[in-house]
Amino acid sequence: MTTATAIVAGHGLALRRSLPLPNSPGRPTSVSLSARPLPHGRQRVIVPACPSPRPCRCRSISSESSTAASAAADTAEEEEDPEKSVDEEAEEEEEVDPKAEVCYLDPDADPAAIREWELDFCSRPILDARGKKVWELVVCDATLSLQFTRYFPNNAINSVTLRDALAAVPEALGVPVPDRVRFFRSQMQTIITRACGELGVKAVPSRRCVSLLLWLEERYEAVYSRHPGFQAGTRPLLALDNPFPTTLPENLVGDKWAFVQLPFSAVRDEVESLERRYAFGAGLDLELLGFELEDSTLVPGVAVESSRAKPLAAWMNGLEICAMEADTGRGSLILSAGVSTRYIYSGYQKTPAVTQEAEAWEAAKKACGGLHFLAIQENLNSDGCVGFWLLLDLPPPPV
Repeated sequence: MTTATAIVAGHGLALRRSLPLPNSPGRPTSVSLSARPLPHGRQRVIVPACPSPRPCRCRSISSESSTAASAAADTAEEEEDPEKSVDEEAEEEEEVDPKAEVCYLDPDADPAAIREWELDFCSRPILDARGKKVWELVVCDATLSLQFTRYFPNNAINSVTLRDALAAVPEALGVPVPDRVRFFRSQMQTIITRACGELGVKAVPSRRCVSLLLWLEERYEAVYSRHPGFQAGTRPLLALDNPFPTTLPENLVGDKWAFVQLPFSAVRDEVESLERRYAFGAGLDLELLGFELEDSTLVPGVAVESSRAKPLAAWMNGLEICAMEADTGRGSLILSAGVSTRYIYSGYQKTPAVTQEAEAWEAAKKACGGLHFLAIQENLNSDGCVGFWLLLDLPPPPV
């Protein structure tokens, strides 16, 4: 029997208690759970973002007390501005032409610094004059400084069409051909990989296309639903895969793991110093994503201890890790990576106390708008991390 206690990334956040669990050969030797409930009155609130030249915030995650308070604030704003005319509102709606294609580069952005793109190539809930579904290419970078869209008829969908459209982006916007392009639809992997390969670009299947996913969410409301050919209630042609989790490869196995939490201020510091402090990991643009949590709000995460922490972090770094989940039904921790890979990272004893703490960890993640993290350490009691990944649960896009 062993017991683990974790402190994450030098912030002195020790677990409230450690749970001794039986060792399992070839798997992490112990699990320590401590998911502290969020303070009362802190819930996730999604409110519309302020208008901007580019859709840099598709949602806003706040630690306001309730959605009712947000609704009341919205009502108050409307009452304070009774002079806003119907004509002004109509003008705002007319600003977006649903038939127009986008070709935009932020004038403040450094074109040479945009080396990675996010891409989607799929049908939309729109019918053309022939009564056939319209396809669309959507390209952006992680900061949405680069935005490009192009519509296609359904009889022109192949790797040559995609290759030529991707080649047109650098020509139109004056940016270099990217080093990598991320995409999240496994069904399009062959076409996307072939098109990118012919341009000398590495195609990376990954659900870490957070900016793209949120932009698609926004385009559904602002563009597709206003198109004259829009078909309400149409299901996505290429739905995201959610396969049954498989056994974790041996090279990804750690020695111990623990549920932990960090204040939002500490998480923000970790992301800002990620490149300087860690050799491995990935962050998220919290400002772009609209996270406005209080500094003291606790963000849940998983800390992993390994005697070979650097090799483990290196392997993890190549997986495009996107989320971790406590499956209380099966009593296991699930690691999601790439576009359709799910691993059973470890199991735990399904006692009432452990199940309750796992549920509290998931509840804390939900209260933070899906934000969570993975930290790899040489020792759960150490003050540093070898790798740190900021993760985010997102619903599948509406298209």
